[in-house]
Amino acid sequence: MQNDPPPFYDAHIFVCTNRRPDGHRRGSCAARGSEALRDYMKARAKELAIPDIRVNMAGCLERCEFGPALVIYPEGIWYRPVTPADIDEILMVHVQGGGRVERLMLTEKDVV
Repeated sequence: MQNDPPPFYDAHIFVCTNRRPDGHRRGSCAARGSEALRDYMKARAKELAIPDIRVNMAGCLERCEFGPALVIYPEGIWYRPVTPADIDEILMVHVQGGGRVERLMLTEKDVV
């Protein structure tokens, strides 16, 4: 809307860190390493001096079967990073470059 205040961040990233009990049929992002990936992403964004970015942990984002999951706003693009190299690629290609890392994207076919 015209009178909306400007956003606080150019990129706001939510990384699911939900943990379900071991053996749960849906699994959980935390059991798949999302907490370490979130910590790495936060530190790496700072190392790369990316301005106006916020990396937050989130509760369940309802994509646990495909996790670890993260979503980047304002675009609303979902990713499934598995390694620190995946995080680097997302930060450089998506956040810094404005592109997409298609091989890591979760799409409408990945709906619970």
